[in-house]
Amino acid sequence: MRGCEDRPVNAHPLDDDGGWDRRARHETEIQRLDRNWTSLLQELRVVQTGVQLLTGFLLTLPFQQRFTMLGQKMQVVYLATVSAAVLSTALLIAPVGMHRLLFRRHRLETLVTAAHRCAFAGLLLLGVAVTGMTVIIFDAVAGLTAALIAGVAALVLFASFWVALPLALRRTDP
Repeated sequence: MRGCEDRPVNAHPLDDDGGWDRRARHETEIQRLDRNWTSLLQELRVVQTGVQLLTGFLLTLPFQQRFTMLGQKMQVVYLATVSAAVLSTALLIAPVGMHRLLFRRHRLETLVTAAHRCAFAGLLLLGVAVTGMTVIIFDAVAGLTAALIAGVAALVLFASFWVALPLALRRTDP
């Protein structure tokens, strides 16, 4: 039985490019996993600072004098946004903790797979957090209607560039 990506349904998710890597790059499985781990760490470096700054900013908002101007509905949006930011921070930093606990245990495949899943989930939650922050800011500055429009626009932007476009590119022939 075949999946939507022309690989067996029960195939391991890291086997997508394994054959190609062996033929074109002349890599062993361990070399491929090392390269995947290095690539993933580089991606995480790009996003970690931003998510940490966003989370820190969100955590300080309730202590500002103007925070009381948020209505009850926007306070719910704020709490959902903080939750998404904190979860995103935890997921995007989790690969570091995993690496420390799995270091020198010969569990590279497990590490790369788990870190990949954490990074993807963390990115999705980061999109939710930035969307929520957009709604809160637009509500404070321009009102609820502008906030809803900006929130939908932000959500469409993240969904388009972080999910839809990469999935569409995966389906095209190289």
